[in-house]
Amino acid sequence: MTDPETRILLLKLARESILSKLTGSVLKTASDTADLSEEIKKDGACFVTLTKKGELRGCIGSLEAHRPLYLDVIVNAQNSAFSDYRFAPLSRSEIDSVKIEISVLSERQEISYKDFNDLKKKVIPKVHGVYLSYSYNSATFLPQVWEQLYTHEQFFIHLCQKAGLSPEFVFYNKPKIEIYTVEHFSEE
Repeated sequence: MTDPETRILLLKLARESILSKLTGSVLKTASDTADLSEEIKKDGACFVTLTKKGELRGCIGSLEAHRPLYLDVIVNAQNSAFSDYRFAPLSRSEIDSVKIEISVLSERQEISYKDFNDLKKKVIPKVHGVYLSYSYNSATFLPQVWEQLYTHEQFFIHLCQKAGLSPEFVFYNKPKIEIYTVEHFSEE
């Protein structure tokens, strides 16, 4: 996993990318990739979460690695700040009160299960993020969501709703379930 210096660099990149979009300036840290570690030049997937006074202010990410991790951080930081449909775009006056958290995702693994009780045995709260899909509907929750939705029932009811399915869908149907873990870190 990433070392403390790399974590600090990625958080700095996220903040600088948001500031560069707010001010129209050039993002200097990413312009010279020679100083970046090989670890973050490899393709990686992340979510960037913004909070303000402990409340969600934006969260956008990638579920699959398709570009270098440092670029994924830059793009997702900007999208969290300016393109999360749940919130107005971040203003210049808010940037200093926003805390940034980055979650680097592992590859997803599909799990097979017989029914909801079996699913509960295979999905570990606070460890697994879950990607649920059925037909054209899909949604994901990062492992951190378990801190607000404590039980499997609560977690999956809200995940089904987020996917545009009925709240009880997972209790009576078998959507595709994939799990993943994250390495998450945030600004102090």
